[in-house]
Formats: sequence, structure tokens, C-alpha cells
Amino acid sequence: MASYPEILPTDAFNQTLVANVHPPDWVNPEPTGRYNLVVIGAGTAGLISAAGAAGLGAKVALIERHLMGGDCLNVGCVPSKGVIRASRALFDARSSKEFGVQGGENLEFDFGIAMERMRRLRADISHHDSAHRFRDELGVEVFIGQGRFVAPDCIEVDGKQLFFERAAICTGARAAAPPIPGLAEAGYHTNETIFSLTELPQRLAVIGGGPIGCELAQSFARFGSRVSLIQHGPHILSREDADAAEMLHSVFIREGIDLQLGVKMLGVETSGKEKIVHLERDGETVDVTVDAILVGVGRAPNIEGLDLEKANVVFDKAGVQVSDTLQTSNPRIYAAGDICSPYKFTHTADALARILIANALFMGRQKASALIVPWCTYTDPEIAHVGMYERDAKAKGIAVATMTVPLSAIDRAVLDGATEGFARVHLRKGTDKILGATIVARHAGEMINEFSLAITNGLGLGAIGKTIHPYPTQAEVVKRLADAYNRTRLTWFVKKMLGAWLKWRRR
Repeated sequence: MASYPEILPTDAFNQTLVANVHPPDWVNPEPTGRYNLVVIGAGTAGLISAAGAAGLGAKVALIERHLMGGDCLNVGCVPSKGVIRASRALFDARSSKEFGVQGGENLEFDFGIAMERMRRLRADISHHDSAHRFRDELGVEVFIGQGRFVAPDCIEVDGKQLFFERAAICTGARAAAPPIPGLAEAGYHTNETIFSLTELPQRLAVIGGGPIGCELAQSFARFGSRVSLIQHGPHILSREDADAAEMLHSVFIREGIDLQLGVKMLGVETSGKEKIVHLERDGETVDVTVDAILVGVGRAPNIEGLDLEKANVVFDKAGVQVSDTLQTSNPRIYAAGDICSPYKFTHTADALARILIANALFMGRQKASALIVPWCTYTDPEIAHVGMYERDAKAKGIAVATMTVPLSAIDRAVLDGATEGFARVHLRKGTDKILGATIVARHAGEMINEFSLAITNGLGLGAIGKTIHPYPTQAEVVKRLADAYNRTRLTWFVKKMLGAWLKWRRR
């Protein structure tokens, strides 16, 4: 049986969380007969696989060695968005002078209360992923402990052997730290520990300019930490369009974040309670002195302890290798989620789990490559994207027409004081076929779905243009792109012909 997990701080909310996702008095059931599906890992992919299969009548066992709900519930999406919401509330209150709110700059803030709110809401949400719910409501046999393969068709957990017709490896990934001299000795946080804080670090170094690093750097800076964001590359969010990343770069500078970009990390040393991060830029040494370090770079697959070799499952440092239908080298065993996908998002794990159910249990041939995967970085403004970037299309030899509408042209954005951003669409040149889209806006993650729906269902930008959008909304910027496309269809020749027709009608 897995050891009792320590979730800090040990307040009533975290005790509720643990009681749901790793009950200390849990008694594993006795296996009976062969299972249609045995799932290892109760993160998003594992939970969806188990619940979906059981709902369709399968006999299902679900194994989790640590916390049901995985990273998303416990140390990822849920707590991070709780923290981000608190930081936005504080930022809005302190920067509301233009709306007539006086004294905002002098508002007091209690970091402990903000983190307590996050823990309370996480505990409330955790019921959905609880061991008791999956056993009592969904009919899944839940095993708490380390699962390991002992044969190509058998998994052992807590000394019990579970024989299966099909198995699903959904063990996910964990935070990885770069090999920086002195980092381990100095001590550092990852997403797995940062949400346990009850006191705000006065000075915080964030290593990594990707989504996790950027989201938490901005949040802690808004809380009042003096944040240094350290990135080896010359830009933050290097995957995104340069002007989108540059827009967020400017916001970070304005909000007081110290951006240390294009640097090499030489090492970390301690001096009393301080941590000194030694950097090198253009041959010169730069020292950043902080009270805490957050590492937000890289993920490592959770393959240890599974004994995959005994199941003839091929894996490498990136995780379990799967076909486009999510089948491993063992035809009985499939995988879904961060353990096998380059798209390490909760919503992707959900989508892959649905493919896994169809293919593993019902001889489906659904393909992971057919998925249209949107994503969003939840900074302020948010940066959301779906489909191809312009560079992707050009690399494939596809001629592209790109259109961009700034939020400053949208009435609601002006009235909201949220004009920093834009919507952009990439079309196959000469058509309204949508190849990809990017939105930079405060609620870009909500707004990108219209493009995701269109691409998934083969709807062109013209279909969006025919759709009435409420006025005034910031999402109207999407329709403005469609209007811009329609104007490109009004060529000089077409306009001349229409003019001639209308002139004839005036006779």
C-alpha cells in the first residue's frame, strides 16, 4: 500500500483533499476475474478512461499510487488558476483609479488568505476525482498503491494480481529541474510545492520563460514579490508569435518583473537564508539574489516502478511510445496523456482518453493526429492558439494569407480598458479555410474556442462571418476578422461590376 501523502499545510481543507484523493483508511478490493480495462494512473487521462469505460459497461480497475486527480487537481491547473484569480483581483483593485476607485494603490493584501481560498476551492472540487466517487457512483474498482507489470496481461498492486484484456498507462509526467550546479543544495520549488506556501517570498527567481514560469512570475509579482524571470533563450514564450510574446514582455516590464533573458545559468549558492543565482550574459556575470527559487522548465515522464519491460512495452526518455491509435508495442496495452503525448495539457489528456476507450475496447481506429489542440497561457493578457502558426504552414509549402485585428479597434475592449491584444487568423491563400489562429486578450482562452470549433468541423472563416455576435463584446474581434476576409473578396473588378449593375438599376 502506498504511504500516506503529506500535503502541506495540514489544515482542514488539505485534510479534506487527502480524504478524497488518497483516503488514509482505504482498503483495496479483492480482484475477481479478468478486467476489460486496468488503468494505471488517476490523473485526467486515467480518470476519463476509467469512468468512460465503466459507464459503457466495462469491468474496470483504476490504480493510483499517490493522489487521484493527478497534477491538474492537486498541483497544476486548479491551484494555479486559483492563484492567478487572486492576483488579478489584487491588480484590478490597485489599478482602478481611472474607473473612479480611490485609494487602490494603498490596498492591503493577505497572501495567506488568498492561498487559503485556493485550498478551500481545490478541496471542494476534489470530490469529482475522489476514490469514493469512482467506487460508489461509477462502479470502478479503485486500488491505492504502486502498480507494476508482472506479465504482458497482468499488473500487480498491493500484492494483488489484476489480469486484463486491455490496460491503459496514464501515469503522466512530473516537473523536471535543469542540472544547475548548487540548485538542489540551495533548494527550490516546482509546481508540486509552490502551492503549499503560506508566506509570500519577498524575492523570487523563476527559472523558465514558458507558460508555467510566465503565469506564476506575473502572479507573484502582482502579490508583491520582487520577481526575476530567468530564461536561457532571448524571448519568453518562444513558441508563440513574436509580437504576441513581445506584448506580454512589455506588460511584464511595466509590472516590475526583472527579465533576465538570453542568459546562461552558472550555478546557485546560498548565503545565510539568501540564494544567489549566478548568470552569464555576453561574457559578463550577473548575480540575482532571492529568498526562493521556482523552477518551471521541462517535464519528465512517470515510468519508474512500472516494470514496463515485463509487459514488452517500449519506452524512452520522452515516455511510452505509442502508435497514432495510442497502442503500445504490446497490443493489449494503450497509453494516454502526458506519458505519451507531446501536448501536455489537461484537455488533451481528456481527448486522448476518449480515443483510448474507443480503440482499446471497441476496435476503433481513431487517431491522435486528427485532434485539433488549442492551448492557452493564462497570463494577463492571455495568449491562446489553435492550429498552425504561419511558419508551420510555410514549412509545409502552404501559401498563407494572414489577417490581424487589434483589440483597440473593438468597442468593448476600449470600454473595458483592455485594448492590449489582437486576434489573428491564418487562411489557406485564396480560400477561407482556417489553418490556425492566435488571440491575445484578457480572456483569450474563452475566445479561441470559436476557431477550434471551426477548424475541427471544416468551417471556413465565412461561416463565422455569417454568425451574429452580440455587441458589444470583446469576442466580436473574431467576427471582425471574417469581415476583413470578406473585404478581400471585393476586388477592383468585382466592385466595378457591382457599381455598373447598381447604376443600371437607377435608370
